[in-house]
Amino acid sequence: MAVCWWLLILFTSSSAHSDFFTSIGHMTDLLSTEKDLVSSLKDYIRAEETKLEQIKQWAEKLDVLSAAASQDPEGFLGHPVNAFKLMKRLNTEWGDLESLVLTDMSDVFISNLTVQRQHFPNDDDQIGAAKALIRLQDTYKLDTDVMASGRLPGAPSAVSLHSSLSVDDCYDLGKVAYSEADYHHTELWMTQALTQLDRGEASVAVDTVTILDYLSYSVYQQGALERALEFTRRLLELDPAHQRANGNLKYFEYQLEKQRKAERSDGEAKQTREARSQPDDYLPERRTYEQLCRGEGIRMTPRRQSRLFCRYYDNNRHPRYVIGPVRQEDEWDRPHIVRYHDIVTDTEIEKVKELAKPRLRRATISNPVTGVLETAHYRISKSAWLGAYEHPVVDQINQRIQDITGLDVSTAEDLQVANYGVGGQYEPHFDFGRKDEPDAFEELGTGNRIATWLLYMSDVQAGGATVFTDIGASVWPIKGTAVFWFNLYPSGEGDYRTRHAACPVLVGNKWVSNKWIHERGQEFRRRCSLLESE
Repeated sequence: MAVCWWLLILFTSSSAHSDFFTSIGHMTDLLSTEKDLVSSLKDYIRAEETKLEQIKQWAEKLDVLSAAASQDPEGFLGHPVNAFKLMKRLNTEWGDLESLVLTDMSDVFISNLTVQRQHFPNDDDQIGAAKALIRLQDTYKLDTDVMASGRLPGAPSAVSLHSSLSVDDCYDLGKVAYSEADYHHTELWMTQALTQLDRGEASVAVDTVTILDYLSYSVYQQGALERALEFTRRLLELDPAHQRANGNLKYFEYQLEKQRKAERSDGEAKQTREARSQPDDYLPERRTYEQLCRGEGIRMTPRRQSRLFCRYYDNNRHPRYVIGPVRQEDEWDRPHIVRYHDIVTDTEIEKVKELAKPRLRRATISNPVTGVLETAHYRISKSAWLGAYEHPVVDQINQRIQDITGLDVSTAEDLQVANYGVGGQYEPHFDFGRKDEPDAFEELGTGNRIATWLLYMSDVQAGGATVFTDIGASVWPIKGTAVFWFNLYPSGEGDYRTRHAACPVLVGNKWVSNKWIHERGQEFRRRCSLLESE
């Protein structure tokens, strides 16, 4: 009985073992699955380690950046590259970090990020910052490599050290230009991205094939078929199966052969490329405007220059200025533009900025057709209005303007405080209402703007000049000074020579305040005359 029991066990065991072997194929699959799981587990561990390392590097980078920025926040953000990269970090990169850090231990961080996100810039803000960089590039004739390195004219070396553009940044700028059908700047920034990739710089968002794809199309759109072919062929060397590039190759070759047969002249082709590189909103006076912004343009003759003076000014022995006259400097003769030095103190400036900051909104212009206030691409700044009743400092500044100019400011507009940040500008315009705008200031009931008082509340390291495009004058910001001119002749007719613009801020942070003085109340202060003269 015992033997039979042993045989039964042996048989049973043998049967079980046999079943095991007959399922060996299945078990091999399980081994492969386990191997894949182990490989996946290692990938996960590596991913976690990489994630932690990325977070650590991100934190260390921002720690260094914050330390540099905290020394002079306004100066740091005055560099347009820093302003752009801040927009990009908050709009894009912090969102990427959120996905990376999304673990059970990140609940507090995610909650805080979710709360703070409502204050973050959006896509439009990031695109606007990109356009500002491109605008600065054009106005000041900056090479992309110079901009990418952060070595902008006037930028402190300590700030420039942290202000370079990565491959991904350059690629993003190129994409913004491409979305606007601006193929000239698409080419410039995609070329810069490609150059930095070729130098060995790493990228997490783009590869050489993608950049070459953009480049071939953008140069083709500018009429450079040979270069389009060159980029396409290089792309196909990297990715021979690229469907669009293969199709473009045949098309570009056909078009180039057709162009050669037509024997189009180099001069004509060049003119075509130049015409296509101009933006759609190109103004006839833009060339003059940009030259003046760079400190180039029209120069006053030595004879006229000799008639400009600096003097102590007391406005016909005004009681406030008999003992302490102000320094007055002629900036231009016709029309007469003067600058007053040391008009406000640093303490007064800081108080005005403090009052204005909570109210700063995107500056608006009056639509000449509808009369409705609206934002415009050619005026990029934020502004706030301060009434004399709001603080004694504002009232004091208004009184000072009246005492120095001799004009009644009781009918003037409130003090407008404006801040021009990255690429901030106001393209050529008139301050007064023209004949084709009869209702420009009708709701105020105080007549036309007879004069403009422009107070500079900050120095600007580079750019930011006030330029008069008709006469060729450039007036540069000097903190604590004010520039004054009449917009109307004594006859009441508009002086079209006063057409002016605020140049883009290249490096720095520009604060100004405007006081627009109106006709009503000036009847006995500036006598009317039929003569259109100074």
